[in-house]
Amino acid sequence: MSDTVYEQIGVERLTGAMGAVISGVDLAQELSAAQFAEIRSALFEFGAICFRDQKLDFAQHAAFARRFGTLEVHPIVNGMEDHPEIIKMHKPAGQAATFGTDWHTDNSFFEKPSLGSILYSEIVPPVGGDTLFSNQQLAYEKLSDGLKRTLEGMVAIHSAQEAYTSPSALEKYDSDGPISYRRSDIIHQTVEHPVVIQHPVTGKKALYVNSYFTRQFKGWSEAESRPLIEYLCDHGVRVDFQCRMRWEAGMVAMWDNRIVQHAALNDYEAYERLIYRITVNGDALQ
Repeated sequence: MSDTVYEQIGVERLTGAMGAVISGVDLAQELSAAQFAEIRSALFEFGAICFRDQKLDFAQHAAFARRFGTLEVHPIVNGMEDHPEIIKMHKPAGQAATFGTDWHTDNSFFEKPSLGSILYSEIVPPVGGDTLFSNQQLAYEKLSDGLKRTLEGMVAIHSAQEAYTSPSALEKYDSDGPISYRRSDIIHQTVEHPVVIQHPVTGKKALYVNSYFTRQFKGWSEAESRPLIEYLCDHGVRVDFQCRMRWEAGMVAMWDNRIVQHAALNDYEAYERLIYRITVNGDALQ
């Protein structure tokens, strides 16, 4: 049960580990300060939240996202021509899903990784295409005391190079396909982040390692780093840390990118899916 009392919104937990369905608000309308404060609190408490039965145009989607901060224009993934801050995530019928289909934390190769993303669904398959989330605060809590002591103060090196030069990624560069990429020097850069971070609002600690972008530990070789990174990545997505969101048309889903990993399921090849994504810029991690 939640320790927070919510008076302006309805909150229904998805699982014991994380996630919640929020009701009682129309995101197309300007939210009161009290409503937004409770939505923000629920996001930080549950890690991932969703709102059903919404109808948003691009301006309304962006206006809601701006309540959380400035909007990101991704340096690699192309946004829409008239709305560069909105990524049109279109998966045509008859094609496999190839965007974000493994567990990851968005943009940990940024010096200031994204705060989180806000997705709005327009077309969804009759079955399949769910999104999984995993609670990295719980992942940290469930580590042994000995491993917590080992990780405290450790720094990891993150890079986009492997993720954005994979065979499925290379097909998207300079493409006229449903999702396209552009070349950027950021792919070859590295950044450093703590292995254990502290949430800037709640103060809770979270594991911050993911298989897409975490390459090695600072002061360790890649060979030395790999077994522990693999262990932490596997541990971080244990089924008892997860929740699962089933998409409906007109649904908004968002997550706190600092404290959850997520993965999109590729189990609906026969069907089309169209979701619009806006991402909010974040701050340096502590």
